[in-house]
Amino acid sequence: MTPGPLRFYPSPRAALVLALAAPVALLIGALQPAAWIIAPALGLALLLLVLADAFLAPACTDLRLIAPVDAEVGAPFTVTLLADFAAKPPTPPHAALALDARLDPTGRCEFALTPEHGAWSGHTEITPARRGTGAIARVWLRWPGPLGLAMRQVSRDLAHPIAIRPNIAPIRSPAFQTFLRDAQTGLIARRIRGEGADFEALADYEPGMDRRRIDWKSSARHAKLYAREYESERNNPVVFAFDCGQAMCEPIDGIARIDRAVTAALTTAYVALREGDRVMLFGFAAHPLVATPFVSGTRNFHRLQRAAAELDYRAEEPNFTLGLATMAARLQRRALVVVFSEFTDPTSAELMVEALGRLIARHRVLFVTMADTELAGLADAPATDLAAVARAVTATTLARQRALVLEKLRRLGVSVIEAPHEAIDTRLLDSYLSVKRAGSIG
Repeated sequence: MTPGPLRFYPSPRAALVLALAAPVALLIGALQPAAWIIAPALGLALLLLVLADAFLAPACTDLRLIAPVDAEVGAPFTVTLLADFAAKPPTPPHAALALDARLDPTGRCEFALTPEHGAWSGHTEITPARRGTGAIARVWLRWPGPLGLAMRQVSRDLAHPIAIRPNIAPIRSPAFQTFLRDAQTGLIARRIRGEGADFEALADYEPGMDRRRIDWKSSARHAKLYAREYESERNNPVVFAFDCGQAMCEPIDGIARIDRAVTAALTTAYVALREGDRVMLFGFAAHPLVATPFVSGTRNFHRLQRAAAELDYRAEEPNFTLGLATMAARLQRRALVVVFSEFTDPTSAELMVEALGRLIARHRVLFVTMADTELAGLADAPATDLAAVARAVTATTLARQRALVLEKLRRLGVSVIEAPHEAIDTRLLDSYLSVKRAGSIG
C-alpha cells in the first residue's frame, strides 16, 4: 500500500544539540553583548540542518501489513510490517500500531524493523484480551535522516478487522486428541456395555468387576455368579449456562473469567457431542442474552462456537432468578446443567443459591467457579505493616464467606467445581465423565 502523508520533526539528537547550544549562546550574549546576533544565527542554522536532514532522508516507497483476519482470545498471533525505501536508512525504522482495546488494553504496540530479503520487516506478537471484532486501526513508521537531526514519518489508516473467537486450543492439543481416540464411549455407533444406567444383559462375573453389579437371583438360580451390564446413557441434554455479569468479566491472569469459562465449556461440549449427548449454551446477565437450541453431533460444534462468541461482557449484576428460570422453562426433561459464575460476598450470592436450589429439584447441577488466587495471596502475605494486616484479615474473611457459600451449595445437592483457571477445563471434563458413568443425567 502507498504510504500516507509525509511528516517530519526534530529528533532527540536535535533537541540535545539545541539544549547544549543554549548556554553557549547565553554566555556569548553576556560576555559580548554586541554579538547577540550569534544566538538566533545558531538557532537558524540548526533549523536549516534539520530541514536538510529531513530532505535527505530516504523516502518510503511501499508499506504493507500482514495480519490474520481471525484469532482466538488469549492466543497470541504475529503481525508483520514490510517497508521498502528508496535508499537504506542510517538506522532501523521504528513502527507503531493503533489497536482496538480487544486486541490490547493499552491500545498500541511498537516495534523496530530490520533488513530482511531486500526489504525492511518488523514482527510483533499480539494477544487478544476479549472476544468480538477488534481492528488494527492505523500504522505509523518513522526513520531518521543521515545526520540524525530529523525524523521522517508516514502514517496510514488500515481499519484491518480481526474476528476474535473463543479459544478452543485444548481441543486441538495432542493430549486431548489422544484421549478422544482412547475413549471407551461415543466413538462408534454401537451400544456400549459395562457402564451407564440402562440394563443391557447378564455376563459371567469376572475378578475385578464391581461386586455391586452381581445379580444374586440369577446367580442363585444358575449356581454361578452373573453380573449385570448396562448400556451407557446417550442423547442426554447438557446445558452450559454462563453468568455474563460484572464479576465474570473481571480478568484473571489477563483474560476475563467468562472467556476462560467458555474455553472449558466448549472443551467439555465437544466430548459430550461425541458421547452422543445434546448440548445447549445459555448466557444471561440482568436478562437472558444468548440461548441456542440443543445441537447434537460434532458436525454442529461450530454452532456452539458461534453462539459462545456472542456472549457479551456486561458491567451489571446478574439476575439469577430470571436467567435460570428462563433457561429451566426451555428444558423438557431432566438435564445436566453446568453453571459458570462468580460471587464476591454471601449477600450477593443469596439469590444465586436460591435459584440453584430450585434448579436442583429437577436437574443435575454442576456449579463451576475459579479459585481466587489473588485473594489467597493477600491472605497469606507477610504482615509487614498495619495495612498488610488489614488486607490479610479482610482477605481471610472473604475467603471464609466464600467457602460457606460453596458449602451451602453442596448441602443443596449441587456439585461444586472450584479450581485454578488453568485446571478448570480438565476438572469439568472429569466431572462430566463421572456423571455420565454414573448414569445420573437422564
